[in-house]
Amino acid sequence: MVRRERLAAVGTLALLQVFVCAAGAHLLSGGLDRPAPVPPAATAAPAPVQVAVATAGPVLAPGGGGPVPGKGSLAGRLGRAMKDPALGGDVGGVVVDAASGEVLFGARADAAITPASTTKVATAVAALTSLGPDAKLATRVVLAKSGMIVLVGGGDPTLAGPKARADGYPRRASLATLAARTARALRASGVTSVRLGYDDSLFSGPRTAPGWKPGYIPEGSVAPVTALMIDEGREHPGRSARQADPSRSAAAAFASLLARDGVKVGRSPARAKAPAGAREIARVASPPVYELVEHMLTESDNDLAEALAHQIAIKEGRPAGFTGGARATEAVLRDLGVGRGVSLNDGSGLSTRNRISPMALARMVALAASPGRPRLRAAISGLPVAGFTGTLGGRYDKDPTKPAAGVVRAKTGTLNGVNTLTGLARTADGRVVSFAFMADDVQDPQGAVRALDRLAALVATCGCP
Repeated sequence: MVRRERLAAVGTLALLQVFVCAAGAHLLSGGLDRPAPVPPAATAAPAPVQVAVATAGPVLAPGGGGPVPGKGSLAGRLGRAMKDPALGGDVGGVVVDAASGEVLFGARADAAITPASTTKVATAVAALTSLGPDAKLATRVVLAKSGMIVLVGGGDPTLAGPKARADGYPRRASLATLAARTARALRASGVTSVRLGYDDSLFSGPRTAPGWKPGYIPEGSVAPVTALMIDEGREHPGRSARQADPSRSAAAAFASLLARDGVKVGRSPARAKAPAGAREIARVASPPVYELVEHMLTESDNDLAEALAHQIAIKEGRPAGFTGGARATEAVLRDLGVGRGVSLNDGSGLSTRNRISPMALARMVALAASPGRPRLRAAISGLPVAGFTGTLGGRYDKDPTKPAAGVVRAKTGTLNGVNTLTGLARTADGRVVSFAFMADDVQDPQGAVRALDRLAALVATCGCP
């Protein structure tokens, strides 16, 4: 059966390649701009016969058409593997059928365990639900009063600064573009000199979360959370070192870009509150939330996770800080029916005070995979693919985990003493299941990672009794 599916898939790819080559030749001949000549009726080719091509099903389609794995088989396999000493003394795990929600295996499934970055699954599901997958975060410039403009942060940490590369996914909004649009609008009004203020008041409260360790910012794990920053608060794009005041740094970069575009900025930019109803003269918008969620999950992006959690707070009518974001996320999850066993202090999972049960994580993943929840699909498509992408790219390349490469999608979690993994797997019989395995008393981090990968591989290779 697997051989037939592979042959069908290869055939499909071959047909697609022929189509692409034909389309490319058509474009090179100018076919995009003008219609192709119609052959004379006598020589017109007969209409092609449409033939259905059988292909393998979607890699992680819920249900998958296969039989549900046997509980006895799972219990025997996973029960032994969860006793691996590398996982320490506080371990919990669960496997849930993605289509029906039936619990297929559970060991301390409802235990409150430190989730680390698997917290981002909760943030992703809540953001897609509350904000919507197509929402965008806008950075604006408004005219405050005669001779003064204000750069208004919209909570987009991905805003690209002047040193950032223009490529990559998702395609980020650019501070340089915003400056060019601002300069153009000012010059159109006869203005060539301004004073610049910056407003980062969209977010409120402390810039670090309860349970964050003092070293997180100095080591570059995350920037101080503000509503105005470029390059996620980094001093240089692609490097870890962070700005002490991302808002001020973004405003200074904006002033330099305005000067380059012919608008002089008097004095240093100062923090200012944009007047209510002030006229907007320029804006740029982030990629849509679904792209931000995918990137956050694949790369385990802490800055983006915190920005999304703050945005959830705003959308749900709570104070736009860490506490408001945590309470808003919990409330959204409760409304979805997957909030039991979730206690948060941030959106990224850096907080050592967060607690989530394996059952809650597995049910979030199963909900996001449901065909009836298309708005949540980015919470699945963003999960790293075992052996190929994101934080799982360098794993699942050796036995006994190699058979799970490509058939497991999962979010990792790592803190000192904590290793977690939650996601989806397609079993040997073609059934899609969600799982979560969590350990927060780890003494051997590398051993714990191998043990978690083995657990996911056991799920993926499990068949019927």
